[in-house]
Amino acid sequence: MRALEERLGVRLLTRTTRSVAPTEAGERLVATVGSHVEEIEAGLAALSELRDKPAGTIRITTVDHAAETVLWPKLADFLTEYPDINVELVIDNTLRDIVSERFDAGIRMGERVARDMIAVKVGPDIRLVAVATPAYFAPRSKPQTPQDLAHHSCINLRLATLGGVYAWEFQKGSREINVRVDGQLTVNDIAVIRKAALSGLGIAFIPEDVVQADVAAGHLVRVLDDWSPPFPGYYLYYPSRRQQSPAFALLVEALRHRG
Repeated sequence: MRALEERLGVRLLTRTTRSVAPTEAGERLVATVGSHVEEIEAGLAALSELRDKPAGTIRITTVDHAAETVLWPKLADFLTEYPDINVELVIDNTLRDIVSERFDAGIRMGERVARDMIAVKVGPDIRLVAVATPAYFAPRSKPQTPQDLAHHSCINLRLATLGGVYAWEFQKGSREINVRVDGQLTVNDIAVIRKAALSGLGIAFIPEDVVQADVAAGHLVRVLDDWSPPFPGYYLYYPSRRQQSPAFALLVEALRHRG
């Protein structure tokens, strides 16, 4: 930075023993070139093609379920094969702005990906299932329609992305129904919802793969199956104007779903 200041003949930073802040000239420089930083970084990363091995750091934001089911199984082998490529994962259930927060890509449900993004399918279709323990259903009638959930204790999922509690989405043929359910427990973590269901606290609406073993073992019982068709799963998305580095292009191909 000092070399740049000497070249321009203008001070860009005000430095004290405790802090560093941009001067007026520095702020003007940031405003002028800030929008091109991503392109500059991508261009520098592309120079790794001249190396014997691809290298660089890739930042990805994803939800916990996608990280465990579609990302990690492929990422472990990828990192072993390309030891000079670093991957930083930020796992949360909010829909981050990957451009302003300087992520290379995000992984979310396809329906939540903005239209101006390039989207690559990285996982199979997903099905949400309603489940509870046999003990929970013992003194109660099992729901036959989504509306019957009004008479049951349900475990709610809070999603910051949606601005509140998730309304359970059901479909049978062309008929679609969204149901607001009630219950004692509301959480923002799928793993906790599974544990709550296994503890007999009520009905959970959860990805099928998360509870498949529990259902097979008889610990949980599925209901409303005919109201729960599969839907498109997770997509990796990134800005259409993004210049792909060799490392990023390799990761996209490694994660691409081929089922």
